[in-house]
Amino acid sequence: MLNKYFINYSNITGALLLKQCVLLCVLFVGFSAFSQTTAKVTSKIDTTSIKIGEQIQFTVIVEADTTAQVIFPEGQTFSPLETVEAYETDTTRHDDRMTLQKIYALTQFDSGLYKIPAQRIDINGQGFLTDSTKVINVANIAVDTLAQKMYDIKPLMEVEKSHSGLWKTLLIALLVLLLIGALVYWFFLRKKPLTEEEKVALLPPYDRAILELKNLEKSKYLIQDEYKQYYSELTDIVRSYLEEDVNVSALESTTDELITKLELLRDAGELKIEDDTLQQFKRILQTADLVKFAKSKPDTSVAENDRQSIEQIVHKTHDALPKPTVEELMEQEEYKEELEKKKQKKKLIYAGIAILGAIVIAFASATAYYGFTYVKDTILGHPSKELLEGDWVSSSYGHPPISIETPQVLKRQEIKLTPEMKSNIKDLQMFMYRSDEGFFMVGTTSTTLAQEVEPEFNKSIEAFIENLEKQGAKNIITKREEFTTVTGTKGIKVFGSGKFPVPGSKELVNGKYSIVLFGAKGIQQQIIVNWLDDDTYAQEIADRILGSIEVKTEL
Repeated sequence: MLNKYFINYSNITGALLLKQCVLLCVLFVGFSAFSQTTAKVTSKIDTTSIKIGEQIQFTVIVEADTTAQVIFPEGQTFSPLETVEAYETDTTRHDDRMTLQKIYALTQFDSGLYKIPAQRIDINGQGFLTDSTKVINVANIAVDTLAQKMYDIKPLMEVEKSHSGLWKTLLIALLVLLLIGALVYWFFLRKKPLTEEEKVALLPPYDRAILELKNLEKSKYLIQDEYKQYYSELTDIVRSYLEEDVNVSALESTTDELITKLELLRDAGELKIEDDTLQQFKRILQTADLVKFAKSKPDTSVAENDRQSIEQIVHKTHDALPKPTVEELMEQEEYKEELEKKKQKKKLIYAGIAILGAIVIAFASATAYYGFTYVKDTILGHPSKELLEGDWVSSSYGHPPISIETPQVLKRQEIKLTPEMKSNIKDLQMFMYRSDEGFFMVGTTSTTLAQEVEPEFNKSIEAFIENLEKQGAKNIITKREEFTTVTGTKGIKVFGSGKFPVPGSKELVNGKYSIVLFGAKGIQQQIIVNWLDDDTYAQEIADRILGSIEVKTEL
């Protein structure tokens, strides 16, 4: 019985051990799979001590699955250190794993101890942070003041804006004008090669009639029994000639009416033609009428003889016409010149209409896509739009530094501290840019307090509002909220609107303003931007400036 119990107990124990082994295997396999798919982020630096302006290499190493999507930080995300260059990502693969290595060249131009901020690496939508405990010592450059003479800081120098890119704009404009000129010349002004029909139409009436009769002789109308077409062209040729050269309305006249008109010209002495020629011409016209209207079909030899007779009639009629005088020839030349001038003027009008139409179409298309205001401001110019679309400047101002991106470089402002201010302020550095053509202004202020105490933001804001009111501002609305930079530095944002005085004038305009304040013990930093209320371009400028702010809140 005991032996049976032992056997059953052994079987139960073995089953339990088997289940535990299976569970451990599953856990082990799951852990192995998890450890293989989990990403790993590490970082390192090549040195912890540099001199001012030297560079360090900060390396971020990511180990992840080969199918993972990895996004490294871009731009100035290492503040207070400055990013000099971000090198290409180096990738190595082993089986189903890959190792990505990204190197950043960093520098700093102020001495002191700086901590590299943690960088967020996005892997398949999940954020991983690098180590933020790495501290860089930026050593000052020792200057031997005994061997090296000291000089005062040189004053600021006005530098004219570079026009190096102007030639590109001029070249593009010149190419566009040349293209428009070439198109206008090609389609409107150039003398196009004449077609055969146009060359024939420009011949004198007599030469044209003879040429058309020769072409009729070469036609296949008689071979194909197309007598109606043959006689129609034959009579049209001679009638057109008489109308142009003899100045008689022949195309719309019947046979009898045309013969009567020619007889009257003969009797008046204006057309020296024999009666037999007129009778022969009348007979041919009557034959043509029978063919066209009575479906008569003469012999082929008769039709050919009629063509030859018409050719002789044209010759005789041309010879019977009185020769034009010199005055008449001069009038004809003047008439031709006048026609040519009218034709040229017509071409210029068409060219102008085409250019105007192209401009209108381009303006309408641009207006439909960009809006009327944007197109108008682009053509006529707008000071804020030019600032927004110009070359922006990223720089640091003051101490402690305020890193900011602005459409123009901020200039240092000379500030004289009163004795009362000197008791509270150790150092004050202000930089500012103000648009000459608009109300837009941006400025930074870095203040070092005389004592290491927390800055009083409320008093600064009250002083700012009081200063605006002293300058004549009215209806000032103030709002307040927390402000956070890209790297996570927190501050206070005060913004609002009001009626502000225009510099150098008593006029008040509707404007907006934003002030961002940062600080720590012994320091206070301030960024201010103001612009016109209805200036959409200035609003975009302000948003871009505020979004670029980075500060160092340590001395």
